[in-house]
Amino acid sequence: MNVFIKEISSVIQPDPNKPFLVVLGAGESGVGAALLAKQKGYQVFVSDMGQIKDVYKRELLESGIDFEEGSHNESFILEHAALVIKSPGIPDKAPLVKALKEKGIKIIDEIEFAAQFSKAKIIAVTGSNGKTTTTRLIFHMLQTAGFDVGLAGNVGFSLAKQVAEGDREFYALEISSFQLDGCKKFRPFISILTNITPDHLDRYEYKLENYIASKFRIAQNKLDADLFIYNAEDENIANGFGQFWKQIGTEGCIAISMKALANDSDYLVVEHTDFSIKKSELTIQGWHNRFNISCAVLAAKELGIGNKKIAEALKTFVNEAHRLESVAEINGVEYINDSKATNVDSVFYALEAMTKPVVWIVGGVDKGNDYSPLFELVAQKVKAVICMGKDNSKILEAFKNSVDIIVETGSMQEALKAASLYANEGDVVLLSPACASFDLFNNYQHRGNVFKEIVSSAIVESEK
Repeated sequence: MNVFIKEISSVIQPDPNKPFLVVLGAGESGVGAALLAKQKGYQVFVSDMGQIKDVYKRELLESGIDFEEGSHNESFILEHAALVIKSPGIPDKAPLVKALKEKGIKIIDEIEFAAQFSKAKIIAVTGSNGKTTTTRLIFHMLQTAGFDVGLAGNVGFSLAKQVAEGDREFYALEISSFQLDGCKKFRPFISILTNITPDHLDRYEYKLENYIASKFRIAQNKLDADLFIYNAEDENIANGFGQFWKQIGTEGCIAISMKALANDSDYLVVEHTDFSIKKSELTIQGWHNRFNISCAVLAAKELGIGNKKIAEALKTFVNEAHRLESVAEINGVEYINDSKATNVDSVFYALEAMTKPVVWIVGGVDKGNDYSPLFELVAQKVKAVICMGKDNSKILEAFKNSVDIIVETGSMQEALKAASLYANEGDVVLLSPACASFDLFNNYQHRGNVFKEIVSSAIVESEK
């Protein structure tokens, strides 16, 4: 039933024979956790500060799980909760979370909760960039090889819900730092750390070392038989290794060199394996994606997948939307949606992958960006910069000496109109914002979809 705040104490009577579990946040992970918890014998109560989406509300109602929306009844939760599963989007500084910790009530993430009920071998991927592509690559390789595998985590699918509906033999999980913060006993069979660049520091007291420690949680419970794959040249990973090695040792730790992948060879040769493939046969291009592929290949080989199946998977892989997604070609100009590039590092890899002159659409909510790593690439590859945001001053100042053409716009419509004026046949219009989307859009998906809708409309107009 939908429980209104004033009625909670009279409607919900905690069962002394069942542990009382509270889920904070009724999104994909929260509802999945609630479904699994009820299946495992918990008395479950879901609380969301906002309005619960109809699809999730329906699942709760159909499963007979009590919930509230629009606020948290803190006194009720603090009185009865024996265990709390918190949405990764809720920060530790939230008043209710602080109160729960002060009372000593255990708070964990959905991933931590679900993994204890699964017998699957888990391949988990984290990193500031590349984790989604790498996770999806691993999932696709395992599927291609005929494995019983699920895809879950930060990619948008609940692990708990999949475990409740029928466990798998394997899971490919994308794990964010926020999710890892709620994991204490979580132990993947294979863990991958793609890179660490400053991001989300507002959640980590603006201390990079705290963010680094969070990322290393992915392998904090590693055993010698488990595999940990990481970026050999990443300075922040190197800085985090001192404490990590003290905890678990170096057995089963394999580094992949990004420098070794930056060559002019026609073949991608994956370190520590006998696998190679023509670069022209890959469906995703760029130095950074060769690294992501190498991580995925190492994981696949560890699971016993042969070279033929790995090659088949790499030739048929389709990357997710909003990540270097080729949308259309209009009058010889290619339009690429890279809306998921919300930090400077992501844009660096996007520009590095471009082989044609670029008209670059950039901007949004700046997260304290340092744009200097992009200066050389922008000077080499970008013919025009189209700023798109409510405040473009920082971007205008940053690139005034890197490119001759810088245009300021305040909407996607304006940005694409400006881009079309400067893009000629053989060029690329690249949406790769380097910023969050919340000044003009709901999220990066909304931003990317608006980009695609306007480009599609332009195609229709050009065909009339």
